Amino acid sequence: MNKIAIIIPSRLDAQRLPNKPLKLIKDKEMILHVYDLAVKAEVGDVFVATPDQKIYDKVRAHGGKVIMTNKNHTTGTDRIFEVFEKELKKQTDIIINLQGDMPNLNPSAIKNLINFMEKKMCDIGTLASDIKNIEDFNNQNICKVVTSQNINQGSYSIARDFYRLSKEVIPDLTYHHIGIYAFTNKALRQYVNLKRSKLEKDRQLEQMRALENKMTISVGYINAYPLSVDTEQDLLEIKKIMEN
Repeated sequence: MNKIAIIIPSRLDAQRLPNKPLKLIKDKEMILHVYDLAVKAEVGDVFVATPDQKIYDKVRAHGGKVIMTNKNHTTGTDRIFEVFEKELKKQTDIIINLQGDMPNLNPSAIKNLINFMEKKMCDIGTLASDIKNIEDFNNQNICKVVTSQNINQGSYSIARDFYRLSKEVIPDLTYHHIGIYAFTNKALRQYVNLKRSKLEKDRQLEQMRALENKMTISVGYINAYPLSVDTEQDLLEIKKIMEN
């Protein structure tokens, strides 16, 4: 069994942009763009975890590895754990939860995160980049992370908070959070056995469950701005970037 696996949770019933994984960019479905960039990272096995037959069929036809999961999972991490438990037999050392809506993420970012996780300095690792302007600060579709110290290329710091909108902004320590999480084997087992926390529910951010239960999340800086596609406007913007 490979010591590293990338698992991409994907479903069709996203509230803000239904059928998002199957939206076409450069004549290819978004989920396939994400799958391919994960494969290009060349760090381990890559799986799509989905409860939807249309996604399953599309990934299979593409030659990808895909696992049909329970339809009743509350979070994407629960979907990740099902694959970890049933397919990987809980033997994988590092599990990457890669969000299926970042089709222009550079595969090198995944490699950098894994290199850090192999140092065994935290429970969970994730990535962040600069916030470009005040509009992004005020955009509730962009998740922000507050770190303990400034981060720059190649450096990591402990996460203090995650939010979508806040009246108490700390510009020098606030970054654009990127939707990728690396769990140690132990941390993933611990996380899924915790109850959903108050701030997780209030903010609709899974990572708050880890912070509220004193799990350590390290945040690494990348000099890039991969877009998370949450709305129709995001889709138009990512098409401009990738199709030009």
